[in-house]
Amino acid sequence: MKFCSLCGNEVSLGVPPGDNRPRYSCARCGTIHYQNPNMVLGTIPVWQNRVLLCRRAIEPRYGYWTLPAGFMENGETTSEGAERETTEEAGARIRIGELFSMIDVPQVQQVHVFFRADMLGPELDPGPESLEAKLFSEEEIPWPEIAFRTVEQTLRWYFEDRRNGSFGTHTGAVRYSRRSGS
Repeated sequence: MKFCSLCGNEVSLGVPPGDNRPRYSCARCGTIHYQNPNMVLGTIPVWQNRVLLCRRAIEPRYGYWTLPAGFMENGETTSEGAERETTEEAGARIRIGELFSMIDVPQVQQVHVFFRADMLGPELDPGPESLEAKLFSEEEIPWPEIAFRTVEQTLRWYFEDRRNGSFGTHTGAVRYSRRSGS
C-alpha cells in the first residue's frame, strides 16, 4: 500500500499508538488502514452420493480440480457467497446446508469456509472460471489433480464423516513453505 484511500496522501508502515503490530497509516488524515484476511467460500455439492468438482480455467492451479469456491463479496453472508460461487463456477442449483469446514491459510491471508450442499438436480453449466464441472464418486476423485490442500482436506473429512454416518464441523490450518504451494 502506498497511498491513503481516504485522502490520497502517502502512507507509512509503523505500529500505531495503542496497537501491537505494524499497519499502514496516513499522517495527514490519521486513517489507519487495516489489512485483514480474505474469506474464500465454497460448497461440497452432492448429487446421489457424488460430489461436484470444477476444473479450473484460471490461475492459480489452472486445469486442476476444486470444489466450487471463491472470494466473499461485500454485502453477502458466508452462505450466500458460497451459493453464489457454486452457481458461477458450476451452474449448479443447490440447497445450502450446514457449515462443514473452516481452514486458516495464514501465509496468503485467507480463511477457507465450506458448506455442505444438496444439488437440486444433476444439471451443470460451468462458468468462465471453470473448464468443466463433473460429479465424482469417492473412488473417482482425481486426488493428484486437486488444486488446493484446503479442498483436499475438506474432501477427506467429508468422505470420512459420510462413512461414519455423521457429519461434524471441522477446523484446521494449512501451513506451507513458498515451494510447496497451497
